[in-house]
Amino acid sequence: MPDQSPSPILNAHTHEFEHYAHDYHHRLDPHQAASRLSDIILGGQDGLVNVLGVILGVAAATNDPRIVIVAGLAATFAESVSMGAVAYTSTRADSDLYESERAREHRHIHLVPALERQEIRDIYQRKGFEGELLDQIVDKITADKDVWVTVMMAEELQLVPTDRRHAIRSSLVVGLAAIVGSLIPLAPFIFLPVRVSMAVSVAIAALTLFAVGVYKARVTVGHPGKSGLEMAVIGTLSALVGYGVGVLFKIPATP
Repeated sequence: MPDQSPSPILNAHTHEFEHYAHDYHHRLDPHQAASRLSDIILGGQDGLVNVLGVILGVAAATNDPRIVIVAGLAATFAESVSMGAVAYTSTRADSDLYESERAREHRHIHLVPALERQEIRDIYQRKGFEGELLDQIVDKITADKDVWVTVMMAEELQLVPTDRRHAIRSSLVVGLAAIVGSLIPLAPFIFLPVRVSMAVSVAIAALTLFAVGVYKARVTVGHPGKSGLEMAVIGTLSALVGYGVGVLFKIPATP
C-alpha cells in the first residue's frame, strides 16, 4: 500500500506559507488601534491649532515675546487638561449609554420576547439568510439571553461595549497629545524674534498637520496628499482667526 503521508517538500511549503501569512497579518498589514489613533489626532491637532491661534493673536496684539510665551504655556496646559477631561467624560458617557441600553434590551426580552425574536429574524433575513438556516440562527441566538442581548446591541442599536478603564487611558493619551501638539507652534517664540516666529510657527504647524493627515490616510483610507493638504489648510485657517483678532485689538505702542 503506497504511503499517503504528505511529502517533506509539501510540508516545507505549507510551513513557509503559514509563516508568511502570520507575518503578513501581524507585521506587514496589522489592524490599527482606531481609538488610540483618533485620541492622538484629536489631542494633537486640537492642541496645535488652538495654541497657534492664541499665540498668533497675542503676538499680533502685543509684539512682546514674554507675553506670547506665557499665554502659549497657559493655553497649552489648560487645553491639555480640558481635552483630557473631555475624553474621560465622553468615554464614560458612551459606557453609561451602553449599559443603559443593555438593561433596556433585557427588559424587552423579558416582557415582549416574541417581538424581540422577530427583530432577530428580520436582522438576519436582511443579511440574506432564509428557510431552515434562518430558523437555526434565530433559535441559537435566542437560546441564550446574554447572546441575544449582545446581538441586539450590535446589530440593532450599533453599540459596542466600552471598558470604563479605557476612559482613563483615553484621557491620558489625549492630554499628552495636546501638550505635544501645543508646544510645536510655541517653540519658535523661545528662540526667534516675534515677527519671524509668527511665520515660522505657521509654517511648522502647517507641515505638522500635513504630515499627520498623510499618516492618517496611510493607516486608514483616503489619498495621503489630499488628506494632508486638507488637514493643513483647515487647521491653519482656523488658527489665523486668532491672528485676525490680535490685529483687530492691537495694543498701541507706548511712547
